Amino acid sequence: MPINWPPHYAADRVAAQVSNEITIDAPPDRVWRHLIAAAAWPTWYPNSFDVRIAGGVENLSAGAAFTWRTFGVTVRSVVQEFIAPERIAWDGKALLLDVYHAWLIEPRPGGCRVLTEERQHGLTARAQALFMPNRMHRGHALWLTILKQKAEA
Repeated sequence: MPINWPPHYAADRVAAQVSNEITIDAPPDRVWRHLIAAAAWPTWYPNSFDVRIAGGVENLSAGAAFTWRTFGVTVRSVVQEFIAPERIAWDGKALLLDVYHAWLIEPRPGGCRVLTEERQHGLTARAQALFMPNRMHRGHALWLTILKQKAEA
């Protein structure tokens, strides 16, 4: 199951991109519940701060707008794709940064495979790719590792 990348985020057009995946011994709906509960991310994902979803709700949904801090940057995001419990993607805009972050949850015997990929445009993306090339990969690996722990608990 491929990610539905908007043309603006085609691999040959972006300044930075990263892909991480993990196998989780839990059903997709359990993983999904943790992933869409964005207001709770700061309680378990240490690279997420001050998540605020428009309307004061706790969970992401199709078209939901939210702001948050990640990797030291305040980002304004909108959910662009939302197909429970298999895929979610949001864009993100910040000073000198334009991103698209997609997640796929694929059922597997005894659990699921979770893939997360992000592609970025902008000066911030180019600087990070040059000076901290593994930062985003490590951050997303941590997100997946803790998501696995939560879903399997």
